[in-house]
Amino acid sequence: MNTILITGASSGIGKATAETFLDAGWRVGLVARRAAPLDEMAAKYENAIALPGDVTDPDAMEAVFRDFVAQAGRLDVLFNNAGMFGQGGTIDTIPVSAFDEVVAVNLRGMFICARLAFQHMRVQEPQGGRIINNGSISAHVPREASVCYTTTKHAITGLTRSLSLDGRPFDIACGQIDIGNAATEMVAAQAARLAAEGKPAQATMDVGHAAQSVLHMAELPLAANVQFMTVMATKMPYIGRG
Repeated sequence: MNTILITGASSGIGKATAETFLDAGWRVGLVARRAAPLDEMAAKYENAIALPGDVTDPDAMEAVFRDFVAQAGRLDVLFNNAGMFGQGGTIDTIPVSAFDEVVAVNLRGMFICARLAFQHMRVQEPQGGRIINNGSISAHVPREASVCYTTTKHAITGLTRSLSLDGRPFDIACGQIDIGNAATEMVAAQAARLAAEGKPAQATMDVGHAAQSVLHMAELPLAANVQFMTVMATKMPYIGRG
C-alpha cells in the first residue's frame, strides 16, 4: 500500500486531498493542530492515521514522522500543505508579529516537514520518495494586500527547486502545486473581504479538482516528476492580474 503524510489535513485542500487518497486506497497520515477533525476522519477510514501536531514545532513533527513510519512502514509521499493567509493590508499596517506568524507556518513549518521527509526517504529501503509542496497562484502573481502570504509562497518555490536538485542522488523527487481559487474556507474568507470592500466575487472551482491533481502527481513513478503544476478556476483573474 502506498503511503502519504498530509499536513493541514483537518480542513480545506488538505482535508479534500486526504479523503481523495484514502478513497484511492493509500495509507494516509493526517497531520494538523486540531485532533478532533483528524480523529473523525480516521474513524471513517481504516487506512487513515490521525497524527495531531503543530508543523512549527520540530520536536512534535519529528514524533509525527517517526510514528507514521512505524505504523505505515515507509513514507512514499509528503504533501507539504499546511498554511495560513494571515493579516491582509499594506506592509505599513501589518505588525512584524503578524508577519512572523505567517512565516512560522507557511515557511518554517514547510521547511521542518520537508527536512524530516528527506531524512526518512534518504535512508529507507528502497530509497527515495516524493515531496509535493503546496505553493499558490501567489507564488507567481500576488493578490492585493497579501504581502505576508505572497512573500512566503514565493519562498516555497525556492524550497521546491532546492529539494528537487538536492534530492536527485537519493531518488527523492519534489514538485509544487499552485492552486487558484479552490472553494475552501480560506477562499471564502477572501471573498467576504472583497464583498466588504464592494468588489465583485471571483470564480472558484471545486476543491476536489485540486485534490485529484495532487493524486496525479503522487501516482507518477519516481522516474517522472511534475515540477510545477498550476490548477485554477478558469475565470479567476490570474493571467494579467496586477
